[in-house]
Amino acid sequence: MLEKVRQSKIITLLFITAVVYFFLQYLTPLFSPILTAMLFVTIFGPFLKNLQARLHIHRQVGAVLLLLLGGSLLAVLVWVLFSWAVGSLPEWVGQLEAVEQELEELIQKGSASIGEVLGIDGDYLESTLLARLGEWMDYLQTEGAAGMLSGSLQYLKKLALLGGFLVTFIIAAVLLAKDYDRIMNSLLDREEFHVLLEVICGVIRYIATFVKAQVVIMAVISLVAGVVLGLSGIRHGALWGMLAGLLDALPFIGTGIVLMPLAVVQLFQGSYGRAVACLVLYAACVFLREMLEPRLIGKRMGISPIAVLTAVYAGIRLFGLWGIIKGPLGFMIIYQSWNSLQRRMRETAR
Repeated sequence: MLEKVRQSKIITLLFITAVVYFFLQYLTPLFSPILTAMLFVTIFGPFLKNLQARLHIHRQVGAVLLLLLGGSLLAVLVWVLFSWAVGSLPEWVGQLEAVEQELEELIQKGSASIGEVLGIDGDYLESTLLARLGEWMDYLQTEGAAGMLSGSLQYLKKLALLGGFLVTFIIAAVLLAKDYDRIMNSLLDREEFHVLLEVICGVIRYIATFVKAQVVIMAVISLVAGVVLGLSGIRHGALWGMLAGLLDALPFIGTGIVLMPLAVVQLFQGSYGRAVACLVLYAACVFLREMLEPRLIGKRMGISPIAVLTAVYAGIRLFGLWGIIKGPLGFMIIYQSWNSLQRRMRETAR
């Protein structure tokens, strides 16, 4: 009976899925800095090794320098975007007032005809829509800011958690950079860990390939969007393009969260050419991603796109917003574990 259970593929797959779910749901929040440090050292391990061989820089020092360089670039990018967003708040408030005036004119012009179609008094419809519009705009201009101030304590808590994560990640990355080879060799000496190492290497290979591809795609789209928006005469076009390129990596959101509202604003301001440019740019960015992603990632992983899409949806249902990352990651762990176990069983059967 136990032998039949062990050889049952369905039970094996269910067991792997349950273990992966437990790992992602309960262990990753506790050990996320350590796991991220392991991923960092594994991906950049060859670079740190070459740095030590050619320039005689110890791996710990190389890891610190690499982290400082990456952190500095990220800090500069965040500071530029944050300064631009804060400095543009008065302009955005003014644009909200302009949009409100445009909407009021549209309501006044169209309420009579809409009322006739729906069988409602046009004056009543106009007054009702204008009242609701005024309430909505007042909320955006006052209550939104008040809500941000009232939630400042929660923001501080999240900032403290982020600081703790970063400190733990940096310390763990430096320590792992020193002892990485010794840890890997000790695992290789034990045969029972070979399947685990195969799974880890396969998942890391997928993550590294995916991350590198996303960085290249974001850089290309940021450059294209910045140039197009800048040449179109849109204010802060280069920064809008950079923001669109960064958000392009997010599933279901992409550049549309920047370019579509930007097109609507240009439309209300009467800049129809710029609105069309934003829409065409959005279509071009979607085309660029669809063209570049298969070329950069390729078919090396042997995974169908519909499987990845299903994993994202299942991840969101199981883990919430973090499921965008945990869903495909969990699918890759299950996929690699299943292949490694099946390969090991075939080798044992021989």
